[in-house]
Amino acid sequence: MSGLKRVTIDAWSWLNYKPIYSDPRGMPNRRAFPEAKATWVPPDDERRLAAYKLLQAYDNNQAAELAEVIDGPEAREKREFGDPSMFVDAILAHVLGREQHITVPGAENTGPAGEQDAMAERVQTLLRDWAEDELLPMRMQQTERKAVTLGDGVYRLAWDPAKQRATIRAVDPGFYFPVLPEDGDGEFPDRVHFAWELPEDPRRGLKARLRRITYELAPIGAATAAGVDASGRAVRAPLTTESPDGDLVPVLGQGDTVDPDTGTVTRLYPWNDAPSAVTCYLTDATWNLEDLKGQVDVDSLPMDKATFATRSDEEVLDHLDLLIDFVPIVHVPNTVPPAEEHWGQSSLAKVLQVFDELAGSDTDSARASATTGLPMVAISGVTDPRADLNVGPGALFKLGENGRLTAVDTSSALRELREHVHDLADRAAKVARLPAVALGTIDPSKAPSGYALDISLGPLDSLIDSMRLARDHKYALLLKFVQRLHLAGQHPDWAGVTVQPAKLVFGPYKPTDKAGVLEQVTGGVTAGVLSKETGIRMLMEAGFPIDDATEELKRIDARSFADARNLADALGNPEEVAAFLGRQAPDQPETPPVVLPETGTGTDPAAADETGPRGSGGNTA
Repeated sequence: MSGLKRVTIDAWSWLNYKPIYSDPRGMPNRRAFPEAKATWVPPDDERRLAAYKLLQAYDNNQAAELAEVIDGPEAREKREFGDPSMFVDAILAHVLGREQHITVPGAENTGPAGEQDAMAERVQTLLRDWAEDELLPMRMQQTERKAVTLGDGVYRLAWDPAKQRATIRAVDPGFYFPVLPEDGDGEFPDRVHFAWELPEDPRRGLKARLRRITYELAPIGAATAAGVDASGRAVRAPLTTESPDGDLVPVLGQGDTVDPDTGTVTRLYPWNDAPSAVTCYLTDATWNLEDLKGQVDVDSLPMDKATFATRSDEEVLDHLDLLIDFVPIVHVPNTVPPAEEHWGQSSLAKVLQVFDELAGSDTDSARASATTGLPMVAISGVTDPRADLNVGPGALFKLGENGRLTAVDTSSALRELREHVHDLADRAAKVARLPAVALGTIDPSKAPSGYALDISLGPLDSLIDSMRLARDHKYALLLKFVQRLHLAGQHPDWAGVTVQPAKLVFGPYKPTDKAGVLEQVTGGVTAGVLSKETGIRMLMEAGFPIDDATEELKRIDARSFADARNLADALGNPEEVAAFLGRQAPDQPETPPVVLPETGTGTDPAAADETGPRGSGGNTA
């Protein structure tokens, strides 16, 4: 209807207040966000890509540079002092905690180890070794900073034949284009693209190109091998063999079976109990931008114009069967997405307008400080009006009759501006649920009691709990994918492994009273109301340098001689006592058998009475 204003409400509508982001049609400015307007970018992704660029500009102190497109050169005069970046760093540090640990339930069982516990301990060790080789903490820093700043982070997993292990890479979410189904929440899409433009390189004779990496779940087909087509382009061709009737029939992959009635090919994966009819295909292709004509987007590029990449093992990445039944991509939203949504929300979303006000107030403060440091002076009654008067140390002004010199003091205005800046900073921290102690801006001499400090961190607790909730099952899925990739790659160290429900545990983020926690643990374990396992976990959460709870418990038990003595008195079993101390039980000397004389053969009735069994019918008189 004419005369009605169109209001766009979506995952990025909190940016609608900026004219550069949302024009009357609700679309981003073409001059400011040319990447989002590329011909191959789907229309549904334009606002998302523009939001990513705008948020990244705030993080890099470049928001004024983008605003110049609409507001003109004067927009570049705005001061940006890094407040958004400070908020991102603070939230990122609290979300990740001081350290992260991979744990598998049952791996730290201190009782008699069963088969399941032994498998859990083995998988936990393998995953921790893999995390160290793949620099997982660094990859998490890269991905989580994107997630906190932009609202989304993406991991891409792959099996590297040269390294003989699964590799993990952090991917910019601006390259991530999932094909989300129209029905359902789209949390696990069956088709995912990574696409980005490559600039022209005249020195190498390369034109502007578009590269796209695609993962797709599809029915299992015939086996393929690397080859070339009629134009000499590297492609994959299906393998065929001659049937007894002389016909060419497709060759199935090793271990694949076909249903003669339906023709469906199935495969039994090492991590499944039943055969599966799907597999994941990988395609890595490049197009010249000049070859993309007509109405095409990232999901409908012409494959006959593509050039396919080749992997390190000479496999052409043209619909390559990865021998897995899942898409090895993990999307990490910064917040719990709304129902039937896929994307998270940036931690800067709710406070972006406050940051704009801060930039304006900082700019006004900078201008006011110039007039305070170099005050304005009014002079009346000058004897020579043509005199060039300069205000400075030792300056002498000759005034006429009734002459007067007046200095304009602007310090009060500067003071008000600075107080306004502090109010805005406090407002931003309150909206973002970051107390002063979390930002590190509190004066240590004015720190409240420990109890009051813990209460003040209440908003931060709810924020971090919600953000970690959005990540818990994502990292559990990532560790499950890592196990499956090693099984699919047939790594010898993973032979016979059963996939375990591993978890990534984030460390503590709040300041803790280590002395108080140590006193609580000591008293609780001594009084018998806390187990040693629980006490060790409390110490780990408080930040004590304990790497492995199981090994720490073994070291403690190895010196608990009083407990070992009590265990010996209770059980009377030296082998169990030695196992408790982590030592080898000494060989016990054989006890010679006791030989008793037969009853009724002694001559001394008293002796017979002492040695003969009572009630046995022997001679006792």
